[in-house]
Amino acid sequence: MRHVHRHLRPVLLASLIVALTAALMPAARPAPAAPPLAIAFSAHTTGGEQWSIDLSVVDGDDVNVRQTSAGLRLRDARPSAARLAHRPGGVAEGILHSAPRTLTGPATRVRADIAARVAPGATLETHVRGWRMSGGWTEWRATTAVFDQPVTRVQTRLVLTARDSRGVVTVRAVRLTADAVAAVTAANPGRTYRVFATRIGLVGEVTANGRIIQPRDHFVALPSRRGLAPNNTGDYTARVCTTSGSRCTYAPVWDVGPWNTRDDYWNPSAVRENWKNLPQGRPQAQAAYQDGYNGGRDQFGRVVLNPAGVDLADGTFWDGLLLTTNAWVDVAYLWTGSGPHGVVGDGPLNIRTGASTTYPSRGLAARYANVPIQCYVAGQTVAGPFRTTNRWDRLATGQYVSNAYISAVYGGAVPRC
Repeated sequence: MRHVHRHLRPVLLASLIVALTAALMPAARPAPAAPPLAIAFSAHTTGGEQWSIDLSVVDGDDVNVRQTSAGLRLRDARPSAARLAHRPGGVAEGILHSAPRTLTGPATRVRADIAARVAPGATLETHVRGWRMSGGWTEWRATTAVFDQPVTRVQTRLVLTARDSRGVVTVRAVRLTADAVAAVTAANPGRTYRVFATRIGLVGEVTANGRIIQPRDHFVALPSRRGLAPNNTGDYTARVCTTSGSRCTYAPVWDVGPWNTRDDYWNPSAVRENWKNLPQGRPQAQAAYQDGYNGGRDQFGRVVLNPAGVDLADGTFWDGLLLTTNAWVDVAYLWTGSGPHGVVGDGPLNIRTGASTTYPSRGLAARYANVPIQCYVAGQTVAGPFRTTNRWDRLATGQYVSNAYISAVYGGAVPRC
């Protein structure tokens, strides 16, 4: 059953980051005659490694953007009828992911200079993430971004929005600078929180990262873009378990919601984007629903109708966890952890209580999910899409997956159990 709050599922990203935020916010009253805002390169960005994004490359992980003679723009600046039906006042949105850049040396800070024109009612945001030396991507950060540990690769994401076809954003150039400064404290490694889960449904609709939702799909949504993975990747994967621990499922984060879009509640207050006075691990929607926080309303002013902190696609909900109704679950935000991770290359893959297909299944790992591997054992030989092997990888929950279905491992060598 489709839930009420999903009819109004928020997808709006707010204004441009750092010093540009106030300048790009829509005016309180319409100002159609106002000229577009010009954003130019600053003159103070010196030192460090510098490079520019190739805005002409628009490919499969990009959403609703195109290159024009003037610069990068939204392909279609009109909000879809479905988007307007789900949330009145909805916006058209586009995302461009740059190719990751391998740095000449480790860095802990990335700054962006942008040459762009942003019309009234439109917004532009620039985000970056880094590949940790210990393996795995950091969360997306608004630039200027300071990472908790050195990174060796950097990827940039541009997010363009418009309320209507007049809200044109034109990005002419983006220049990045990476250097090393003192690190900041990040979220505790591998934090797990008990939150309320709801079912997404919405088959045929488009997620925030551009995926068309399939029947019995396997992914999750969290109420912040900081943990949003590009389509067909598991760079940000959540492990969701029933409160009894009898079932667990690993699924990539491919959508934003429920309720909020800037509530990375798994982070400490020093890092958390909004609602910094709430305890770490407590979603704003839960506080609004249970305690009347923020007048019982979400960031968009809507009355919160349930305490949801995670949304589950139908396959994750029904097949992975065997849920029949909304429920409390234990969610681990796996990109905050460390150590070896395996990429599930084909799935959904059964996770079993032992190193053989004769052992019971206790859940599923979605295709593209990045699963933390503690160690490996010898077990039943399995012929899979990547190799024929008797190696079984033990996950952090003490359950097992066949290494025949793991396409890659990063974050260090996997020891024998």
